[in-house]
Amino acid sequence: MADGLARDAILSLDLCLGACVVALEVDGRGVVARREIPMDRGHQERIAPLLQEVTAEAGLPLTRLRRIGVTTGPGSFTGLRVGLAFARTLAMTLGCECVGMSSLEALAATAADGGTILAAIPSRQDLMFTALFVDGAPVSAPDQLALPEIAARLAEIWTGGPLTLVGPGAAALVGLAPSATVLDIAYPSADALARRTAAVPAGAPSPRALYLRAPDARTLAERGARV
Repeated sequence: MADGLARDAILSLDLCLGACVVALEVDGRGVVARREIPMDRGHQERIAPLLQEVTAEAGLPLTRLRRIGVTTGPGSFTGLRVGLAFARTLAMTLGCECVGMSSLEALAATAADGGTILAAIPSRQDLMFTALFVDGAPVSAPDQLALPEIAARLAEIWTGGPLTLVGPGAAALVGLAPSATVLDIAYPSADALARRTAAVPAGAPSPRALYLRAPDARTLAERGARV
């Protein structure tokens, strides 16, 4: 590089769920600074100061970033849009790679390795955003399902052995598998987020929002339309 600095740092961001989660990792040293700040709103105002905090704590200039990872949803429409825009803009400014992962992947990474993992995020009207993973690998695409559909999908994939339910919707699914380990967490840990960012293959496509449903916000014309 022209400035003589090594590109040896990775930044990970999650604004999709009930927090601002930021992790800063350096090659060979692991996560050197992290923040997990619970919040339902205000992500746009908080993310830049949090980034300043973690880089100051680690003593790293942003120019050492070689990769930025960001969750792409499902989750809060505002949070995921803010996170994506912030990550893309920062990566473009720094000339570094920007990669994405679903919030369900990030939640699953918080669970212990091995066995089957069902990540779940409440949606609306008794629906859940879900995805299944076996030994860390996804075995179902992220989807929005009702409880009977989740039960049917779980029955197709889980054939016994360790099962973990993880995420803000995990507790509501315990009736599907009373013997499962339940991790009722509102957002992924910073360390799990960093692991997922590092695991995204090089050359992955630029991150895009994963909504899985139409936004609640509507234009005035849409509100007045007769259906």
